[in-house]
Amino acid sequence: MNCRVVVEAAIPVYDVKTPDEAVRIAISKTGEMLNPDLNYVEINMGSRTSPSGEELPPAFIAADEALVALELEMTVFNVEREEHASRIARKEIGQRLENIPLAVLDVEILEEDEDEDDKTDAEADTDDADEEDDSDDVLPEFEDLID
Repeated sequence: MNCRVVVEAAIPVYDVKTPDEAVRIAISKTGEMLNPDLNYVEINMGSRTSPSGEELPPAFIAADEALVALELEMTVFNVEREEHASRIARKEIGQRLENIPLAVLDVEILEEDEDEDDKTDAEADTDDADEEDDSDDVLPEFEDLID
C-alpha cells in the first residue's frame, strides 16, 4: 500500500517584517534543509485558524521574528498501515529538519490502478505478437536472398 502523508512544520524565521516575507524565507530555508536528499517532498504554505474559526495568515510575527506553518507532503511506498506511513514520513523529514516541531496532519491511501497494469500487460503482449509477425516476414526474405 502507498500513502500520501502531510506533515505540518513550525519553521522559525528571523528579521522579517511581513507574513509574506516570512513565508517565502521559511519555504526557502526548508527547501535548503531537505534538498538534495528529500527533493521529492512538496513544500506548501500551511493554514491556521483562530479558536473562533477565523482564517489567519500562516506566519505569526512578533518582534521581527516569525513562526511559519508549512505543510510538507510526501508519498511513502510499500507500507502496511497508515500509522506506519506517518512514522516513516516524520522520521525522514525530522532527520533533515532538526529542532523543528512536526505534526502529522493527514494520511491518504493512494489507490493503485490495476486497470493501468492490465493495459500495460496487454500492450506488451501486442508488441510481442507484432515482433513475432515481423520475424516471420524477415526469415523468408533472408532465405530468398541466400537462394
